[in-house]
Amino acid sequence: MHFSTIGGRADMINSDGQLYTIEGFAAALIMIATAYLVINATSVYTAGDTHISDMQLEALGTDALKVMDIPVSKDDYSLMRNIIETTPPIDGNNLTFGTNFSYLINNKTSVSDHIQFKANVSYYDISNGTTENYLLSYSRNLSGGEHAVRATKWVIVDKPMPGSVTKPRAVLVEVLMWRD
Repeated sequence: MHFSTIGGRADMINSDGQLYTIEGFAAALIMIATAYLVINATSVYTAGDTHISDMQLEALGTDALKVMDIPVSKDDYSLMRNIIETTPPIDGNNLTFGTNFSYLINNKTSVSDHIQFKANVSYYDISNGTTENYLLSYSRNLSGGEHAVRATKWVIVDKPMPGSVTKPRAVLVEVLMWRD
């Protein structure tokens, strides 16, 4: 320890005290930098997370189609089958399908969601050997800027599709869904 007298008073000059002060500042900076990195690391939005909402929307649509294809009783057809068998392909917007599907996908406990959709029916045309489709229903048209996901369901119907014979067949109901 060194003592010096400046202006009639004795001051202690200690290099160990200065070293502890510098070490304290360095430790504080390290702790602040570590806390900053930890907080930012927990809120990182990775590219893989963007697909979670797509998967949830697809699961919601698939579940809604499954619910619509469950018969009310063992002697009755499902709502989906009744809609497809009784809707002419030129209709373009089946209100029964639209109302029921929209209710199933937009129904929440607190507020309604704003999910839009466009549904098509695809089938194999036996007469000319091609796959045909027609518009079943839609809530609004796609403008091209939406990010849509697809939900599908095979439905057994006993209806002659245009250009084909009457026999039980599977048709594909495909719904594109997107959020506004």
